[in-house]
Amino acid sequence: MITLFGQTFQWTDPEVLILGGAAFVLALLLLMILRAAGRSATMAAPLMREMAWLSQRVQQLGDGQERLAGGLHHVSEAQAVSQSAMLQVMEQRLAEVQRHMGESLHGSSTRTARSLGELQQRLETIDKAQANIEKLSGNVLSLQDILSNKQTRGAFGEIQLHDIVQKALPKDAYTMQATLSNNRRADCLVHLPNPPGPIVIDAKFPLEAYEALRRAENPRQVQEAQMQLRGAVRQHIRAISEKYILEGETADGALMFLPSEAVYAELHANFPDVVREGFAAKVWIVSPTTCMATLNTMRAVLKDARMREQAGAIRKELSFLYADVERLGARVENLDRHFGQAAKDIEEIKISSEKATRRARRLDNFDFEELSSKDPTPLIGPQAAE
Repeated sequence: MITLFGQTFQWTDPEVLILGGAAFVLALLLLMILRAAGRSATMAAPLMREMAWLSQRVQQLGDGQERLAGGLHHVSEAQAVSQSAMLQVMEQRLAEVQRHMGESLHGSSTRTARSLGELQQRLETIDKAQANIEKLSGNVLSLQDILSNKQTRGAFGEIQLHDIVQKALPKDAYTMQATLSNNRRADCLVHLPNPPGPIVIDAKFPLEAYEALRRAENPRQVQEAQMQLRGAVRQHIRAISEKYILEGETADGALMFLPSEAVYAELHANFPDVVREGFAAKVWIVSPTTCMATLNTMRAVLKDARMREQAGAIRKELSFLYADVERLGARVENLDRHFGQAAKDIEEIKISSEKATRRARRLDNFDFEELSSKDPTPLIGPQAAE
């Protein structure tokens, strides 16, 4: 270390090396000046020693610079090796990251493709459902058009009633659009026996008041629609009672068919007085469900009536069957008696066969002379015939 101008420097510092070089150059200049000036040898000796010392220091500085250069070379080589190793590690890591990213992207693409396929299927299902909804909407609109017209609504009710009746009753048990003696045409006439007699089912119902009740938006509109519905149903009950309940021709009651379960529920829930008036007038209100139950009951009544009508024929057939059974019993007894006689005859035949076998065996074992002396029984006679 060296201290110059109050600061400390290492011998290998660039400032020291530069300063040493400058001192060397200055020394050479001084030497030249001294030689040129012809000063004495005694004055040049100390200067030469200083020059030698400076030359030694410069040499040391050069050696230190060489060592510094060698250290810097080793450092650069180590740094290059470290950089190369680091680059290799980074390349490996980058390759792994690329591989993982490739696998992830492949898996993601596969899942995405599968999800897109499932989404496509769901979209196709939704499209089909949308088409069905549009078709159903068209059918609903058509149904609304049918129900909005009184004549078409009546035809719709008659078709629905006919479908229910033909499922519940045999074909000869009812007549559609039957004409009565008062020239009134009934939608359906069920041929029940007396009592109660043929009963009429009417399928014409005033639906305008019910639609008004459904469209009501405030209490006043609701009240007006209820009054309208109540009046329409009462009027329809009276019309059925007057047209289709004929003494001596039809039953003392009739059915009012409602083609809608909602209307039936509305009447029984909010208009019980109207339902009671129908009971009093012997006009029973039925929905598609209750109509099917009622018709099945009528079917049981028809079956019972037809069984009663055939009771005489059934009793006659039973008497014939009883006679046939008695005759069969007698013939079985005769056959049993014949079987018994035949069994007895077979047993006697077996006895005779055994006796004949014994006699044949005796004839085979003995001579005729010995047989004559030992057994005086004749071979031909009453005993031989047994």
